[in-house]
Amino acid sequence: MANTSDTIEGAAVEAGTVDRPTPRRFGFGRVGRAPNLIGFILPFLILSLWQIAAARAWVDPVFLPAPLTVVTAFWKMATKQHLARDFVASITIVGQAFIYGSVVAVALGIAAGLSRKVEQFFGPTFDTIRHIPGIAWLPLIVLWLGIGAPAKVLVIAKSVFFPVFLNTLQGIRSVEKNYIELAKVLTLTRWQLVRKVILPAAMPSIMVSLRYAAGLAWALVVVAEGLSGLEGLGFLIFRAQGLLLTDQLLVCMVIIGLVGFAIDRSMYVAQKRVLKWKQGYDG
Repeated sequence: MANTSDTIEGAAVEAGTVDRPTPRRFGFGRVGRAPNLIGFILPFLILSLWQIAAARAWVDPVFLPAPLTVVTAFWKMATKQHLARDFVASITIVGQAFIYGSVVAVALGIAAGLSRKVEQFFGPTFDTIRHIPGIAWLPLIVLWLGIGAPAKVLVIAKSVFFPVFLNTLQGIRSVEKNYIELAKVLTLTRWQLVRKVILPAAMPSIMVSLRYAAGLAWALVVVAEGLSGLEGLGFLIFRAQGLLLTDQLLVCMVIIGLVGFAIDRSMYVAQKRVLKWKQGYDG
């Protein structure tokens, strides 16, 4: 004879008064569901078209070597040359520039957002410097600091600074006025207002700017190293162009693209974790 409690529970489930257990979700969806591979379709098509173009000699191999030739060039650069050293040099410069530029930008952006006088003090100068491209500063900075890493770090940090600064300032100024009025009703102190209301409300704008700045810093290192330097992925690209080593040029381009994708995904994950309290449209 069936247990009475089991019978009641089964009836409740059938009636809809008790929720059925929700399957656990993992990174790719529900248990047993195949991972979403739609993002690999376009790269596969590009790679296939590349292979066909190389096999049928639609383009001169000097200008577009076959994928296998590029893979061979990568192995040669990794084992017989100093690809790892150049990669470490590039990622080190980007990491330092991103940290320096973003930390100063967030600090000054918060200060300017909280105080009109601070904004008025820095505003005219920053708006003038902001419109001078970072690469335009490079020759002058090289005269000051030489062609070493500090010059590249300073140029990239300058380019990182302004997007983060402006988005931090705008994020604070865009805080809902209702939140501020509610904080006054609750008699929060100035520090409590900033910490519990203003910064959380401005955090989406700050995180988006940091994600953008990280990708921008990685892109700019190629130009900075190509124009000034004797190591790094940017130097390898410009050297390969000068020597017509298209296979090595493509190796560096693929590495830059993959690393840039990894940086963006990492910043996206960090953004989701910091803003896990904020629900939005998932598409």
